[in-house]
Amino acid sequence: MHAALLFLAWASLGLIACAPASFDTELKGETTVPAGPPGGSTVLNAFPAIASFAGLDFNQSQDFKNQGITKDDVSSVRARSVELRLLGPADVDFGFLDTLEFYAKAGDQEARFARRQDISRLGLQAPNPVLRLEVEDEELQPFVAAPSMSIIVRGRGRMPEQEVRVQAVVSFSVQVDVF
Repeated sequence: MHAALLFLAWASLGLIACAPASFDTELKGETTVPAGPPGGSTVLNAFPAIASFAGLDFNQSQDFKNQGITKDDVSSVRARSVELRLLGPADVDFGFLDTLEFYAKAGDQEARFARRQDISRLGLQAPNPVLRLEVEDEELQPFVAAPSMSIIVRGRGRMPEQEVRVQAVVSFSVQVDVF
């Protein structure tokens, strides 16, 4: 009996040692920035919402399922990288955009975790440029642990001359409680 208990203790420790202490997960979403009216410069006061970034429940995330964890197991979440990729048309650049900010939102709480200013001055050239945002050291675990979380994108600039399709890619580093 004593040997069986010792074996179970060692087996349990082995399982704990195999549990991931951290992993990365990635979210992708697309939106279209509408074209402004012809013949003028119209202010872009709001960046269009990215539908797949609304109502997120990380318990439904394939990465969480693959790791065998729930959001209750998470001790820390931080943004690792945030990129905006211009998908089309191929001859357009980010010259229409001045600022861009990414926020985590749950209930009435929100926190900015990435931003970029003076985008139109960066000289990101067509075709299909990639804009890398500056990631802030913001703890996002309370948002991930909430019943649902959204990622809000806020941007300013000028409406482009033609409709522009963009993809946002957000990577998070997730720390897990292993005990």
